[in-house]
Amino acid sequence: MSPDHLVWTQHPNLDRPVIVAAFAGWNDAGDAATWALRHLQSRLDAVTFADIDGEEFYDFTEARPVVELEDGERHLVWPQNEFSAAMGQNLVLLQGLEPHFKWRTFTEQVLAVARELDASMIVTLGALLAEVPHTRPVMVYGSCEDAGLGERLGLSPSAYEGPTGIVGVLNSAAQDEGILTASLWAAVPNYVSGAASPKAALALIERLQQVLATPIPVTDLEIASSAYERQISELISEDSDALDYLRTLEEQYDEGELEDPDPAGLADEVEQFLRDLD
Repeated sequence: MSPDHLVWTQHPNLDRPVIVAAFAGWNDAGDAATWALRHLQSRLDAVTFADIDGEEFYDFTEARPVVELEDGERHLVWPQNEFSAAMGQNLVLLQGLEPHFKWRTFTEQVLAVARELDASMIVTLGALLAEVPHTRPVMVYGSCEDAGLGERLGLSPSAYEGPTGIVGVLNSAAQDEGILTASLWAAVPNYVSGAASPKAALALIERLQQVLATPIPVTDLEIASSAYERQISELISEDSDALDYLRTLEEQYDEGELEDPDPAGLADEVEQFLRDLD
């Protein structure tokens, strides 16, 4: 497999950068992972330098191209997997869409960029639905297979066995290449599955800052998170059953039944989430 579907527009001048990747799809409950990635691109003034041509990887009846008008002219926007460079932070950002076909070939395109830029690490972002309250801090689960890096970052190896998504495939392939990897997942309340979650995106950014030791402006995400929490609370207040469920989750969280320094509890949620999709 060769990177035949990778289109470079320029070659960024980076020094063993970290690649941060997020993919729309089931990896992205509440759009939290891709929201976090877009936030990074915007706040760090990242510049696009490469793209994966999606022709071989997508069913366009499922991931349809979009017609847009720009200066009165119509043009098509196809499903994209764009690489951008945040020069000041020595970061590469990959925002994409989980492919429908040829996952190994797709993964090879990502690894080709990692090799070309001599990437030092790949960090993947994800989000899943879980039984957690929207009124409490977002639980973020992290894993890392390298013992030394895991100890430094406060992350443990994953014990998960079962079906996986493109995030798991990319992490496994990168490890086989000898590239360090870490994965961060935010828990999104299952009772607001259709709402985008800036609060989960903010939690991913805050945990990512710890991993990268890189400050990232988050004021707008903090404002959006407060509004998100307030709006959901107002909706739930009108439904007695939903309000009872929320109170139960809050009690479990406050008593430590949901929050565990060892992320095994959230890891179980990840495993169940994946099995439900199998």
